[in-house]
Amino acid sequence: MFVIFNPNQQHIPIKVWLPDTSYLDQTCLQQALNLANLPFATHVCLLPDAHQGFGMPIGGVLATNGYLIPNAVGVDIGCGVCYVRTDLKATALTPLFQPVVAEILSSIPLGFKHHPKPQPVRAIDEFQNQTGCRQLLPELEASRYQIGTLGGGNHFIELQEDEEGFLGVMVHTGSRNFGYKIARYFNNRAKQLNQKHTIYVNPKWDLAFLPADSQEGQTYLEWMTLALQFAQENRWTIQEKVLTIIATLLPQYTNIQSFQRTLEVDSHHNYVALEQHFGQNLWVHRKGAIRVKKGKFGLIPGAMGAPSYIVQGLCNPESLCSCSHGAGRKMGRREAAQTFSFQEVHQDLKKRGLIVGTKNPRGIVDEYRKAYKDIDFVLQNELDLVTPVKKLQTIAVVKGSD
Repeated sequence: MFVIFNPNQQHIPIKVWLPDTSYLDQTCLQQALNLANLPFATHVCLLPDAHQGFGMPIGGVLATNGYLIPNAVGVDIGCGVCYVRTDLKATALTPLFQPVVAEILSSIPLGFKHHPKPQPVRAIDEFQNQTGCRQLLPELEASRYQIGTLGGGNHFIELQEDEEGFLGVMVHTGSRNFGYKIARYFNNRAKQLNQKHTIYVNPKWDLAFLPADSQEGQTYLEWMTLALQFAQENRWTIQEKVLTIIATLLPQYTNIQSFQRTLEVDSHHNYVALEQHFGQNLWVHRKGAIRVKKGKFGLIPGAMGAPSYIVQGLCNPESLCSCSHGAGRKMGRREAAQTFSFQEVHQDLKKRGLIVGTKNPRGIVDEYRKAYKDIDFVLQNELDLVTPVKKLQTIAVVKGSD
């Protein structure tokens, strides 16, 4: 970890878990400097997967004293990863994997697809709308068509094998269009209110804010929490569906009749929470970052075709007990699509023996592992934040590329 602090350019230091600034693109660095110049910011961290985002870098942590920034959470509120390990030995299941992937493709909506009929959503059923916000009420019903859907981009469903040979299922997805609508509404609302606020933040920074104790701030927290719960329920719903598919097909393709779950882990990486650090109650924004308390498990997935890791937290106070959420992009989607050919990506995946499930094979080029940082490099730069405890190799991956 090194520190960026030039008193002539910034109010507070930026702590960076990389070898030096050459590993940061200029836009990411400028966004971090913008965070460090917010009048209410107390801590800014860049983790090893840090790269350019909207307003705030992805792979960043921001603590504020009394203020909330919707763009420091992002549009995919509550996006995260869940993992379940089974007692099934992967080597005994080879005939099963292709049928499982085919069934996932046919039964779980991917990309922009939704369910044709509304689905039960526990988070929505239990939601107590304390603050009104009539503009977002239609999204409650719309969310019932989105639960249990994967989405596109870097979201995935993977079948994985750990170092002991056991099969696991990992799901990476978030709050879908539901969270996007909530994030967009409150970011626009913050922009409107900031025009009249006594605190000035340069609008070009795209870091519009809400006082946490204001009506608007409390309303954002209420809806952000709902999106957080929805995102977790979404990935758990998908995970249960995949496990049901495996259980159904298992006797047909093997001589095994059932299985047990032996470990379950869940980590969300786009949210804000009130936490105590350095004797202060601070609003900690994590955008592409996870909180791993001391001794607790977290998940850091690699890019498509690269390994993922289960890690154990060290709760380093310097990072506010945070660590990276994944490999982190080193080139944008458009650049990746222009740099790599479909043939190169296809051959690489074939060479690695991966089963890839997608309804648009050419749509996965921008998710090529070479468009991301090396996951082992990321982990090597945060060994004071987490300890890797389990390496997970991909057997099959389902992507929602449209």
